[in-house]
Amino acid sequence: MEPFVEKPVVRSPFRRVLGREFYILKRKLKWYFSGTKFAKRDDRIKCGNVLIEHKSTLLRKLKDVDMRLQYNKITNLKLAIAPINGIVIKPGETLSVWKLVGRPSARRGYKVGMMIHNGKVAEGVGGGLCQLGNLLYWMALHTPLTVTERWRHSYDVFPDVNRTIPFACGATLAYNYIDLQLTNNTEYTFKINLWLDEEFLHGSIGCDQAVNKTYEVYETDHQITQQMWGGYTRHNRIWRKITNNVTGEICHELVAENNAIMMYNPLLDK
Repeated sequence: MEPFVEKPVVRSPFRRVLGREFYILKRKLKWYFSGTKFAKRDDRIKCGNVLIEHKSTLLRKLKDVDMRLQYNKITNLKLAIAPINGIVIKPGETLSVWKLVGRPSARRGYKVGMMIHNGKVAEGVGGGLCQLGNLLYWMALHTPLTVTERWRHSYDVFPDVNRTIPFACGATLAYNYIDLQLTNNTEYTFKINLWLDEEFLHGSIGCDQAVNKTYEVYETDHQITQQMWGGYTRHNRIWRKITNNVTGEICHELVAENNAIMMYNPLLDK
């Protein structure tokens, strides 16, 4: 049976603003009253066992997208990674991207970057931070950390160009109720490092002990479907293969099922 995806509902600007502020307030209350122990920076702790290191390209030439937004994105990423770089996630603690980063605003130095709004490319202050969410999520899948909150991208924005990881292995972000949260349910301590160079956003996750497991992420059931309402949607399932390096035991864990509305015609675009 082919996956069914409903046609997106377009709401009024007033409804969108009111709804967004309501959910922002709701999330802030949850931060303070949920009892969650959030991860903090601790420079005394060293985590020299690097479990995963990854990088993603900063500047991509995208169809009909002003490169000015790409350069502004770099500024936004510099600001956003600063409070996350060096964060230590101790046993029982949770990393919340937005709890650390705070609300992106022009007053705080954030610039107008690319955003996706109602299935279309738009501009907004703090745009481009989904690249940070994508990097953190991909790295977390290669560690024993538990992804306790992740929102998939609702839209497949551009055709695959030099894709190096499976489709939909990212995490979208929108302050503050569309968050990425990683919880440490192990006896290990983890540390996240993030940095930029001229070409890439880099990240790594280290551990205070050797983790005798290897993680491999892969996709199955990839398909493109035309919906009854006329649009195209893209689907897959993301898995990870976990190998115990001591016993040789292997297990396969379903990570996510993705359904995204395509913003381009797959029969025409390459």
